[in-house]
Amino acid sequence: MNRSLIVRAIIFAALASASEPLIRGAHAETTEEVVAVTVRSQGLVCNKPQQATRDTKLSKHDYEVWVLKCENATDRLGRYPDLPAKIEKLSDNDAKDSKK
Repeated sequence: MNRSLIVRAIIFAALASASEPLIRGAHAETTEEVVAVTVRSQGLVCNKPQQATRDTKLSKHDYEVWVLKCENATDRLGRYPDLPAKIEKLSDNDAKDSKK
């Protein structure tokens, strides 16, 4: 009986450690989604974030600059840690689409 309990414990431990990457992967967020949350939290709209690129020329040690391309707009965000982002609208993709 003691041996059976040890075997079950080993199997349980092996299954638990094997499923850990699956659990972590289920909650993974993309950079685009994380940057889009910042835009949305400040009252702007970002429909379907498509690409977020860090602007290495404008970014500094304690100030990150990102360019976020969404379905409806492209914005540049500059932010210091623990402060609201400075958001600059680069283009309004809805306006371009409606002119076509």
